[in-house]
Amino acid sequence: MTVPAGAPPTHNTPAELALGFLTGGVIGASLTAFIGGCIVERTPLIVTGLVLPAVYGLVFFLATLPRRAREAAVVPRTALAMIEDLEAVKGETSDVPVRFELSVAPADAPAFRVEIRQDINLVELPDYRVRGVVVVEYPPDRPWKTRIMRRPTPEWEERAAKARVDSVPGPAMKIDTPAGCFGGLLTLLGLLLGVAAVLVFFRTDLFDSAEGGSGAPEPSVSYSSSTGVVTSATGTVTLGPGRSMLDKGELRKAVESLAEVRDERQALTVVMQDQLLTVVFSPTGATAAGFDPRSLPYDRVAGLVEEARTTLGVDSPQSWQLTADGVTGSLTLRIVVTGGGGTAILEADAQGKVLRRIGS
Repeated sequence: MTVPAGAPPTHNTPAELALGFLTGGVIGASLTAFIGGCIVERTPLIVTGLVLPAVYGLVFFLATLPRRAREAAVVPRTALAMIEDLEAVKGETSDVPVRFELSVAPADAPAFRVEIRQDINLVELPDYRVRGVVVVEYPPDRPWKTRIMRRPTPEWEERAAKARVDSVPGPAMKIDTPAGCFGGLLTLLGLLLGVAAVLVFFRTDLFDSAEGGSGAPEPSVSYSSSTGVVTSATGTVTLGPGRSMLDKGELRKAVESLAEVRDERQALTVVMQDQLLTVVFSPTGATAAGFDPRSLPYDRVAGLVEEARTTLGVDSPQSWQLTADGVTGSLTLRIVVTGGGGTAILEADAQGKVLRRIGS
């Protein structure tokens, strides 16, 4: 067999460039789909991110199976080789990568020169020296894949100890010819296009989820020194420092702002603390019992809270919470006061008339 000198495998062929571009696209698309799906909690995106690389790997395996089968069917050839040069690269393990330049002299084919890289154990490294003869193995159709046999048969080991191999002139074939930057740029381009493809095809899942799932941002309410957020099920208003829901007009203003955004939907529960108001709205079209949050007895709330804090035996009251619900069919206000002396409860009806007191 004639082995042309200096004929390593060609890199950056159109097929390899296309493969690099496609691989970059798959990586970009799968990572974007998986991470985006986890963030917005969309199962189709997560499944796409997991399935896409698996399908690509399977297709690649099946497409390259015939070539790998042909290569595996080739019987490797054993020969003697002389070490023209070697250079050990510093490693952090017991095996260090070594660059060998060899003159290979097959018994029934022309000699050739090849450059390879192979990991060698530190203990065995002194056994390899320039002008030394070693036993190698290589596929006849791919001589650039020559490998040094660490444990040759006794027959070949004896031949290597007695043989003399002449140096082969000319350039050496290289197994690791570096790919050009153009291939790297194509891979990067494929990655970016993969990311863009996911963002375009799944823009509804990604961006609508980020905006609240309906294609528009969740409504919000705000007024001086306070902030509010309204979702499909709840509404929340938080007052700024120095303000309280017990201040005149604050509770009414907060409730009406939330009710206006929610299209006058009924409320299941209203929970109020000193600077926080939360309204739980009834589902759209639901027949469950509810009440109009604007029907609260605003003028009585501050007095009821003060009565609960001062007359129910709670020493040094630290916090209070008012809960209004209409689950039983009629609106009930329940004020819970907590302090160093325990917890007390005061209940009132929709007009603010006290129904029950439970002292600490």
